[in-house]
Amino acid sequence: MFKVTKIDNCNYKVRTQHYPYISNAKQTGHTVLLGIGGNIGDVVRRFEHLFWFLKRSKHVRIIQASPMLKNPPFGYQDQPYFFNALLLIDTKLTPAKLLRFILDTEKKFGRKRSFKNAPRTLDIDMIKYEKLISKRPNLVLPHPFWNTRDSVLLPLSWMRGA
Repeated sequence: MFKVTKIDNCNYKVRTQHYPYISNAKQTGHTVLLGIGGNIGDVVRRFEHLFWFLKRSKHVRIIQASPMLKNPPFGYQDQPYFFNALLLIDTKLTPAKLLRFILDTEKKFGRKRSFKNAPRTLDIDMIKYEKLISKRPNLVLPHPFWNTRDSVLLPLSWMRGA
């Protein structure tokens, strides 16, 4: 069950059982902001499954989840609207190990990479890893253009203290 609120002509706020979510657990590791997105299949259900997958993981703890945003694609336009949300997590993994965990998680959820900005079952982006700045070929932090994308800015505006 979920509730949809129209924000403007093309964006919708979607609330479900776990989006939004706030944990009372104390942080013990590094604070990381993840962006999640998808537009193939039942994305709302997939996000709920991802929530439980991460809750059971020994590698991360969910601190907070934003409501979802249903919004139009950018880049490649000939595809369905996306669902996007943010997850604030706590982890003891290094950025490189967290990236490996993220890529493995995407595969478990059916991610296939066909071309840039292609439709996808699940996309997980590391938006920020504390205040770390990285310019490695496979990991740029903070995520490029995060501060210009509605898919990050709107969910971020709905989170407490993030």
